[in-house]
Amino acid sequence: MNQAFIFDVFGTLLDWRTGVATQLKHAFEMRSLSIDPLAFSDYWRALYGPAMDRVRSGSRGYVRLEELHRENLDETLQVFGIADAFDHQARKDLSSAWERLPPWPDVCAGMARLQPLGFLAPCSNASIAMSVRMARYADFRWDAICGAELARDYKPSPSVYLAAAKALALPPERVVMVAAHNGDLAAASQAGLRTAFFPRANEHGPGQKTNLVPDGDWDFVAADLSDLARKIEEQL
Repeated sequence: MNQAFIFDVFGTLLDWRTGVATQLKHAFEMRSLSIDPLAFSDYWRALYGPAMDRVRSGSRGYVRLEELHRENLDETLQVFGIADAFDHQARKDLSSAWERLPPWPDVCAGMARLQPLGFLAPCSNASIAMSVRMARYADFRWDAICGAELARDYKPSPSVYLAAAKALALPPERVVMVAAHNGDLAAASQAGLRTAFFPRANEHGPGQKTNLVPDGDWDFVAADLSDLARKIEEQL
């Protein structure tokens, strides 16, 4: 094949907020804790960017996303005042919630429609092992696993997108970065990749105000992944 589609995963393909909160709800109910699982998920997720920034800036060496999630969980438990309710094994189990996330409803059909048109691979900040576990849970049939660990850096560093293209033995202009996040696409475009956007208006809940519309001149703009596949088919 002479082209590839690489995907942001958290938010674009998988509903991380609902998925993590559902698993937290069960853990909190088992311990009779009156904690809003969505609020906990949002706070935990908000630590994600700053943790990666320390790697991107060079103030910390590369560590896998699983480790950052686990460190951020410790802080979140402290902030919510429930650190004593979770021992080491319970925290490990909670942290793995990020590997058991539901796909958005259009994803599986959309990916199946794109499969004949090019290689499919994640380009996520997840590690390779984490991407494999997420794919097994969501029943994604990737042709390869790309992403942050290949570059030992985190998006939106250009090295992550370029490492994916290199791993697939394709020039950047033959690779389409698919994401529901304008910032991700801006970085991919600057690295020479083509870009495809569709919104996930509820990724951050009903009050979301970002990434509702495209804010760049992306190569493809669609309503969802199935619509994107249809538009790409029409151009071939």
